[in-house]
Amino acid sequence: MPLSCNEIKSRALCFSKEWANESSEKAEAKSFWDGFFYIFGITRRRIASFEEPVKKTDGKGGYIDLLWKGTLLVEHKSRGKNLDTAFEQAKEYFPGLKERDLPRYIIVSDFAKFRLYDLDARKQHEFTLLDLYNNVHLFNFVAGYKTHTVKPQDPVNIKAAEHLGLLHDQLKEFGYTGHELEVYLVRLLFCLFSEDTGIFERGQFQNYIENRTAEDGSDLAYHITTLFQVLNTPEHERLKNLDEQISDFPYIDGKLFEETLSTAAFNSKMRQSLLDCCCLDWSLISPAIFGSLFQSVMNKDLRRELGAHYTTEQNILKVIHPLFLDDLLKELKRIKNNKGKLEEFHRRLALMKFFDPACGCGNFLVIAYRELRLLELKILSEIYKKEESSMFLDISTIVLLDVDQFYGIEIEEFPSQIAQVALWMMDHQMNILVSKEFGKYFKRLPLKKSPNIIYGNALQKDWNTFVRPNKYTYILSNPPFVGKQYQSSEQRADMEKIFSSTKGAGILDYVSAWYIRAAQIMLLEPQIRAAFVSTNSITQGEQVAVLWNELI
Repeated sequence: MPLSCNEIKSRALCFSKEWANESSEKAEAKSFWDGFFYIFGITRRRIASFEEPVKKTDGKGGYIDLLWKGTLLVEHKSRGKNLDTAFEQAKEYFPGLKERDLPRYIIVSDFAKFRLYDLDARKQHEFTLLDLYNNVHLFNFVAGYKTHTVKPQDPVNIKAAEHLGLLHDQLKEFGYTGHELEVYLVRLLFCLFSEDTGIFERGQFQNYIENRTAEDGSDLAYHITTLFQVLNTPEHERLKNLDEQISDFPYIDGKLFEETLSTAAFNSKMRQSLLDCCCLDWSLISPAIFGSLFQSVMNKDLRRELGAHYTTEQNILKVIHPLFLDDLLKELKRIKNNKGKLEEFHRRLALMKFFDPACGCGNFLVIAYRELRLLELKILSEIYKKEESSMFLDISTIVLLDVDQFYGIEIEEFPSQIAQVALWMMDHQMNILVSKEFGKYFKRLPLKKSPNIIYGNALQKDWNTFVRPNKYTYILSNPPFVGKQYQSSEQRADMEKIFSSTKGAGILDYVSAWYIRAAQIMLLEPQIRAAFVSTNSITQGEQVAVLWNELI
């Protein structure tokens, strides 16, 4: 669990004082780096090893001073030694490392100075030991605090979907298919995300697979099944003789690991594929769009055009802003200096409900939740800006928004499962932002609340019973369009049910049924607002008279 920023700075100051006069690499380097990881609340032996053997560029054997596979390589020298030489030596180890173990960061140090290289960003930072406390933010990747601006076509999202796609194909080839395969992959996705974002300990899932399973993959499925059971069991109910490495995993709940699945089967190649997935930085994945990319994983033809089959964030915001967000931002601006009104405004946000009756992988709901949590953070910052954050024993007492305010119906089972996990992922990313703002770590475990996502035909469901709307309910979606000539027999049956008494309804696009259902629920509560993405075929041409007379 990441420490607060204040605690990290305090530990960094103590570390600098303790090591101010050390100079001998051989005598104290290991203790120095154990102490360095302690600054961030990390036990070094859980994630990194000393004296890792490797072949260098000249073909000779060597030993890396410290290696955190896939993340960090450290080359340590005695005080006063040349750090440029140390950096060149560090790079000589790269050819001898597996692709998945190549680090993003290199640190070279001589006790008195640190030099940090970020190889992806092509940046380097140098500072003295005494100034470490002012530079601890550069080591957010150690602490578990990460920030990243995700673009819709960010390569990290594409790469993640491709890796999971390969694992999906391998499992399917061995006969593990259908519902169980989909649930299995959703659970693996949650585990991968969890170990890079502080839900699990850093590298906990990867280390368990690497250290406790056979290289031929023969026992991997058994270990994963056991892990799923452990994640679904409260700590006090677990077997007393469980291996410590697996009993250290937290209780998740949220019904994500509740269903009992058949045991899969792995070989060495599949084990390698899963470890390759582990080596991606899943904290950089955008829950707002990854769900749709992940859905494309299930179809090899769609996978060749990853990213082309989801509503872009830009278009989702075109729905969200005029529907509710613009008004909320204006109200915040108007009342931001009035603590009483801010608190009332905050409580009202917690009463709101957001319903997507064709939710797919949850893109609309996830982005709406993100924007609301960012709004909530602005409110909290205004309310408590003059008060000490230490007054909060538990940040959960001031965060009121949660995933159970979000509702969705999806006609395909797998996307409905992804939508639920994507909302949990976004919730955790927003909790990290709150943690940074108030200097105390906050995560919701076990998952006591869940998004209200169901699998079924939205046109055959009773929206009013499912959502039980109030005056703060918003309906938003990108329903399927489907012109009259392309509708399936099931879709035509839906249209006949919705438009049973409407003359000329046979010319209408399928999307028009969502407008009628929304209008019906808005009659029950006139303050409900709705917005759908649609083609202009329903606002011009022959459909206008039929649809809009009925709506009005």
